[in-house]
Amino acid sequence: MAYAIARLKKLKRGNISGSASHTARERETPNADPTQKNIRFIGSLDPEERLEDLVLAKIEEHEQRRKIRTDAVYCVELLLSASPSYFRPDCPTNAGYYEGQKLDDWLEATHQWLADEYGDRIVRAELHLDEATPHIHAYFVPIDDQGQLRCNHFFDGRQKIHAFQDSYYDTMRLIGLERGIKGSKAQHQDIKDFYRIVEEGRDLEVDQLSVEHLKAKAADRERANQRKQEMEATAKALALENEQLRRLIEQLEQDNQQLRLKSEWSTDLALDDVAWELGLWRKGNEWVGRNHIINIDGSKFTDFGNGSALVGHGALDLVRQVNKCDQVQAIAWLGERFGETGAERAAISVARRMTSDIIQTQSAPQFTLPVEDKANWSSVERYLTQKREIPSDCVQMLHNQGLVYADSKANAVFVMRDLDGNTKGAFLQGTANTFSGYEPGTHRRSCSFYFSLGGKATDKSSKAVLCSSPIDAISLFVLEYHVKGIPDNRTLYMAVDDTSSLPFERLRNVPNVQVAFIQPNMARTVKELLPQSKLLKCETLDWNTQLVNSSRQLQQRLSQQKHEELEL
Repeated sequence: MAYAIARLKKLKRGNISGSASHTARERETPNADPTQKNIRFIGSLDPEERLEDLVLAKIEEHEQRRKIRTDAVYCVELLLSASPSYFRPDCPTNAGYYEGQKLDDWLEATHQWLADEYGDRIVRAELHLDEATPHIHAYFVPIDDQGQLRCNHFFDGRQKIHAFQDSYYDTMRLIGLERGIKGSKAQHQDIKDFYRIVEEGRDLEVDQLSVEHLKAKAADRERANQRKQEMEATAKALALENEQLRRLIEQLEQDNQQLRLKSEWSTDLALDDVAWELGLWRKGNEWVGRNHIINIDGSKFTDFGNGSALVGHGALDLVRQVNKCDQVQAIAWLGERFGETGAERAAISVARRMTSDIIQTQSAPQFTLPVEDKANWSSVERYLTQKREIPSDCVQMLHNQGLVYADSKANAVFVMRDLDGNTKGAFLQGTANTFSGYEPGTHRRSCSFYFSLGGKATDKSSKAVLCSSPIDAISLFVLEYHVKGIPDNRTLYMAVDDTSSLPFERLRNVPNVQVAFIQPNMARTVKELLPQSKLLKCETLDWNTQLVNSSRQLQQRLSQQKHEELEL
């Protein structure tokens, strides 16, 4: 049984040089084999470049105006490895030996995890092969999303440490590694003891544990298996229940809003009280005085004075009618007689009534697509086919369907629709620069870029592929097309950058949903809400990069084959 291993150590500024001296082998390491070379796979190979300078440079990119505390954590050393039984399953005790394919798989998965989780905040990472068991030292500068140096944001407390280890395990399990039991009673080594065990090639999970500790681990594992079964049994029900609650809350909010619109503006002042303050007196069912004969009915009133019948609404209108003043003067009068709260209630009542009238009588502006510029289509087509390596027949197919075209600035315009085919937005991708964004007025919550292929146009989709961007969706289709050809059944390729835009109600009826989001959090959310979905792992930064690499490799093979044929 082999385990994924992840530990960390927080480094203040004064600790950085010492850690770097060890990992870069700038000082003697007794357990290291000098004949074996270590590999730095993130960061410059320049031996003169100091780790401390890299860390300070990364911090200065963001913390230019903020003074850093003297006891701040400047970077975090991540120590990543696996049990010796993973690298050498046939001979775990043979220190220094490892199977090449096992090492490659683990290194690739760990490299991708570092890129996904921390991006360019990893300033250096080295693979150590000169000790008993392969392991990686990676240095992470803890800059948060607001650009502040804040280690506690990432690693403060047991829960966040567990989240860090869970994240690494979620990737490592794809290559067959397991995770130690969370919250186990078994002994736990700190990073110094852990590193000593890695150096000596001993198995971290079972080394020097007493019989009592072994029993504790066995009991932990049994409880964990039972808990896992219980969680799996209830996960689907909880996901459906949460979604039903979400829909119920949305419906209640809509009902509440409708009730407010239909109400009689109960927050307004009572008109009888206002009439009394205005100096009118009751005569039967009417208020009279100063040539006014006013009948009050709830929030409405009718003034029959001077032989006319003038209808008004609310306290503010009544004050303006009787005092012959403007709205500002009426509010001031209400403030004097009923206090600031009373004046506010009257003003709010007017604002609500005006809002209701506008909503009921005025239509919202409709979304308008950017104007097509056919003269720029050749530039957009060249960008998609040459830089993005999308086959010209695929580009032409989408163009003929009106799903992509060029605007006056030579942007590629990807048309966004709801699932009934109504155009409600557009995503723009610059071809001469790095600009990208949504056209103003886009209804992001109710539309997306998508296209369907295979089967008949009238068929319901039996498969849906979800990607993060229009170009990614097209690229993944091309990658699948090269291998499988046009699908036999109707397949929907959809691009959304947030789960708020996903039509979950429709997708629940699709038996085969493939989640190809680059963002791990989005993928996990969709997996929870759509239990039938499957996660697709991208081998590069995004699906278009994978397509470009695949296309260039194919071109190289064809060129080499042609060259060999010419030599024959």
